[in-house]
Amino acid sequence: MRELPLTVAGLRLRSIVAIAAVGGLLGGSAAAALDVAVTEILKKILAVVSRQNTWILILAPLLGLALSVLVLYGFGLSSEKQGSTARLSKAQSPRWAAWRTFPPRSARADLTGDLVNFAGAEDRFPWRLAPIRLVAIFATVGLGAAMGTEAPAAYLGVATGAALGDRWWRPLIRPLAVGGGAAGVAVLMGIPLVGTAYILELGRRHHAPLNLERITAAFVGGFVGWLLHIFLGVDLIRLVVPKEPPHSLYQGIITALLIGALSGSITAISGAAIYRAKGWQAHPAFRLALGGLALAAAASIVVMIASPSAAVGPGGGAITWVETTRTSALTILAVCLLRTVATTASAAAGGCGGLFVPFMAIGDLGGRVFAPSLGVPDDLAGAAGAAAGISGGYHLPFTAVALVLGQGGPNLAMLTCLATVAAAALAGTSSAWVLDRILGPGPAIEYRAYPPQE
Repeated sequence: MRELPLTVAGLRLRSIVAIAAVGGLLGGSAAAALDVAVTEILKKILAVVSRQNTWILILAPLLGLALSVLVLYGFGLSSEKQGSTARLSKAQSPRWAAWRTFPPRSARADLTGDLVNFAGAEDRFPWRLAPIRLVAIFATVGLGAAMGTEAPAAYLGVATGAALGDRWWRPLIRPLAVGGGAAGVAVLMGIPLVGTAYILELGRRHHAPLNLERITAAFVGGFVGWLLHIFLGVDLIRLVVPKEPPHSLYQGIITALLIGALSGSITAISGAAIYRAKGWQAHPAFRLALGGLALAAAASIVVMIASPSAAVGPGGGAITWVETTRTSALTILAVCLLRTVATTASAAAGGCGGLFVPFMAIGDLGGRVFAPSLGVPDDLAGAAGAAAGISGGYHLPFTAVALVLGQGGPNLAMLTCLATVAAAALAGTSSAWVLDRILGPGPAIEYRAYPPQE
């Protein structure tokens, strides 16, 4: 009599694992394939833009932001009348228009917001909005605004899994969505645990449970994305891998503390500014004008003090510039701060993209500021700074740890990067706390009340 409940519990446990694994496998496979195609197209568009004259490099991101705002706020609909709490009638908001109908006062370009808000409730994920947001992603990231591809990859991954589950495998919808999101990031980064940690850690902001179903689906999805990355031989994001360790443990500790403090603080302040900008209830045209002006100014100065390639895209061009050019630490710091302004301005203007890759680039540049004075290798300073940007700016320390362990390097170099992650997490939390005390908490962002999916 006592063994029966244990047997039933064991069968239930195996059933949960099996269903979650199947969902992670199917959702991860579909999502990873879609994300590879989308990212390859984005890279080709961005490559064409990057070869243009300097004035086009400055104007193209502004055009992309304008198109993003036009698509999301001009073509997109609202489920309520402006300035009223009354719902639109069926004639005003037909059911077939749900794919472009947003809730009122929502941050329509905020992909991460939906990932957080529907974590643990993926069966209600508004996947029908993915096509209109995909157009905005192509406009924003493809035309060179300072935003990245990881949030689009995760968003499209979750939306793909949720759509498959909603249409064909309703009991698998949550594992499909979680596995799809993990696979989308893993196929982009080429590191399985980064995708797994990203989707689980981001979900904890909405108190999504770390239960067996979610963990299994995220692990399976992450490894499916990684396997597809290897099988297709894609090169979607360039990671800086440390090749030489610090000369001593003491040097490693000082490096971690200084780089963690600088990169973590800069990206944390940028993240706080972006959060406030997303919740700012101003007219989209005014946000576009103000953000576009700041982006153009930052890009113009980067062109003058660095190179045109450092001014365009999520930050890969800036890393290539700093690796191939002998310049002063002050110039590197200036480019780092200007890239921070560019990313903040792009998000404030209505850009539809991610912050993970831009924060990695900003952190990388911030880390290299200390390389000459500390006598540490540039690649170690850059790798430590990139991890610090994710830990301090994005507030995803476990994802940053997965990044460090996944990209590898000498043991002491990896230990230095891990210590940098801890220092950046502390610096980022402290910076955010100070800003909240000075400016007050940021405005609330509404993501709920999406129109019915049927």
